[in-house]
Amino acid sequence: SEAFNHPNSSSSSFILVGVPTSEAFPTCWGILFCSGYIITLVGNGVVLLVIGLDNSLRDPIHWFLAMLAVIDVVMVTSIVPKMLSIFWLKSTEIGYMACFVQMFLVHSTTSAESGVLLAMAVDRYVAICHPLRYQTILNRQTIAQIGLAIVVRALLFIIPLTGMVTNLPYCHSHVVPHSYCEHMAVAKLACTDPRPSGLYSVAGSSLIVGMDMAFIAVSYGMILKTVLRKKLFWKAFSTCGCHLCVLLLYYIPGIVSIYAQQFSSGVSVHAQVLLADLYLTLPTMLNPIVYSIRTKQIRQAVLKLL
Repeated sequence: SEAFNHPNSSSSSFILVGVPTSEAFPTCWGILFCSGYIITLVGNGVVLLVIGLDNSLRDPIHWFLAMLAVIDVVMVTSIVPKMLSIFWLKSTEIGYMACFVQMFLVHSTTSAESGVLLAMAVDRYVAICHPLRYQTILNRQTIAQIGLAIVVRALLFIIPLTGMVTNLPYCHSHVVPHSYCEHMAVAKLACTDPRPSGLYSVAGSSLIVGMDMAFIAVSYGMILKTVLRKKLFWKAFSTCGCHLCVLLLYYIPGIVSIYAQQFSSGVSVHAQVLLADLYLTLPTMLNPIVYSIRTKQIRQAVLKLL
């Protein structure tokens, strides 16, 4: 409590609040996020295991699904253990360098996940519109190049942002009203104007998400055109249905969270923090469940493994 009331301006660490105005229910929040974390680790771990062990799951869509599972595990592991220590152990302090490493991991994985979802949309387009050339177009070399491009793009976005926030002088309160080191929540503690980093974040996020969503929309428009011409609507829906569900789970909470953080005048801090937490944890928990239920090959591979 003393750290909250009299933050040390010379401290080399930050204080994470958790979920503001909900300090009376730390155990409940801990149980909620711990349960989601376990489901995420088990679900994505099973997906990675069956893809690694089953030789029939070597087509491009399953390589992209493995990438998505790895990104999801890294994303939640970068925030949930620290959140649980806040809720259960009252360990609210996080080191200066650890805070920026966490920030780097969170925002780079969110960018990378958007790139993987775009790659999966392209995969569905090739599978439905050019089925005979599917293996030729999306060979292993192409998949490796796509994966490298996704990683490089995420780094090109997050390295300047992390540098901008790291170089800000923090001479006032070190109390971050958040569950993790969200870059805008940290930047607002700086002595100087944090708006340049905020504008860069919104512009970069909007560019990445807008570009990815535009390409995804184009790919699904071409898929729709093809299936209507060939009268394969239900087959296409069964092929793309789980991907569409994952897209909705990721982009809708993400867009709301990004703009709620930046234009926060009409949104309470409590709601902002919960939106950001759910945006990072809910899709990672539900992605393997959606794919396991809706994808026959994954479902059969899991049952075979069990």
